[in-house]
Amino acid sequence: MNTKRVLTNFIDGAAAEPADGRYEDLIDPATGEVFAAAPVSGQVDVDRAMQAAATAFEKWRDTTPSERQRALLRFADAVESRADELVAAESQNTGKPLGLTAGEELPPAVDQIRFFAGAARLLEGRSAGEYLTGYESYVRREPVGVCAQVTPWNYPLMMAVWKLAPAIAAGNTVVLKPSDTTPVTTIMLAEIAAEFLPPGVLNVVVGDRDTGRALVAHPTPRMVSITGSVRAGMEVASAAAADLKRTHLELGGKAPVVIFDDADLGAAAAAIAEAGYFNAGQDCTAATRVLAAPGVYTDFVAALAEQARATRTGAPDDEDVLYGPLNNARQLDRVGGFIDRLPDHASLEAGGNRVGERGYFYSPTVVSGLRQTDEIIQDEVFGPVITVQRFTDEDEAVRWANGVEYGLASSVWTRDHGRAMRMTRRLDFGCVWVNCHIPLVAEMPHGGFKHSGHGKDLSVYGLEDYTRIKHVMHSLEG
Repeated sequence: MNTKRVLTNFIDGAAAEPADGRYEDLIDPATGEVFAAAPVSGQVDVDRAMQAAATAFEKWRDTTPSERQRALLRFADAVESRADELVAAESQNTGKPLGLTAGEELPPAVDQIRFFAGAARLLEGRSAGEYLTGYESYVRREPVGVCAQVTPWNYPLMMAVWKLAPAIAAGNTVVLKPSDTTPVTTIMLAEIAAEFLPPGVLNVVVGDRDTGRALVAHPTPRMVSITGSVRAGMEVASAAAADLKRTHLELGGKAPVVIFDDADLGAAAAAIAEAGYFNAGQDCTAATRVLAAPGVYTDFVAALAEQARATRTGAPDDEDVLYGPLNNARQLDRVGGFIDRLPDHASLEAGGNRVGERGYFYSPTVVSGLRQTDEIIQDEVFGPVITVQRFTDEDEAVRWANGVEYGLASSVWTRDHGRAMRMTRRLDFGCVWVNCHIPLVAEMPHGGFKHSGHGKDLSVYGLEDYTRIKHVMHSLEG
């Protein structure tokens, strides 16, 4: 008897089956087994969701910030009250460890909803003034309109929050497409939100790349926001340009981790291993590209290898593991391919192999002896693989750190305050951590430069991205 769960879209405040009845199986990456079926939505489904969002926008845009705040705060409370259910669903859909998901992902997501609920009441602009004699000017911040949003599979629940919360707080309505492999908690969020938001404010349409393309090409949304690969971001930017839609792109990363001779090597190795292997390295800010000074290179490679051998991956209910499986079989092959293609001058210090025959687990891996032009240095692996390069001086460290197409996140490890200040200025990345790597807070912006995209998630800057600026001028003569 087949008991797998069958998911639906969520459109105009209610569950909605795909118009053409197409579904694809969802695979539990910890077991490699089917556990549910999800819609593969087509143009009819996208049209319906866009119409619902457009209709809802006519009223939602006129709600006061306090009304939007109240709805989002109630939504956050409801998400928090159903934490166990959401964590279990996220874990089954992604293979993430239950304990870490409950402690490291669900609470920040709730906090981020609450942050944007409050930030809705704090949007600022220039003060009104008489800049031309006889005329008074002021600035209005208004919602953009319907927003099409696409989220990735590495943090399905949290990335959905990063998208929907600022957009809705600013007075927009949303049509959101989660990754085709991890839609479960996004649908659950929409179902929970329906108790507090009017129908059509938040719509979820599940599907594949063609579904996403239909969202972006649709004439209704005035803004498209995506977190995903550089390839996907370029496709979105190109398609959006045809209709002059605004874009908000949070794309890949290749974070440099610069270790100077005076760094605390033990603390750095432990922190970098955790920041590199957390979520199986499937994080665009992961600490996976280490550049070490000559005086500490050998010792630091050894320390990272020791950390790798002490790090465990395994089933979601195993309390002693740091991370679970890679998201899918294709990603497992991709990560393994980087190791298989290592150049002769590289040294595999730890790991480099699949773990077990069931699920998509990969071992904590350290590779040393690499050069700046190597594929594994230039391209995003998105797996539990930490590379190490030896630099000669500060200038070379900066050149190598900046010498990739990405510009999302970075970190510097030193006790020298002046060096830390110089490096934070010179590193061409949207975030620079000093003697730490990967902490995020709702109050601070997250977003990159170069091929890592543009626009900010989190913070008031993230909220402002979902607004447009209108100048209003009054004649004082009548």
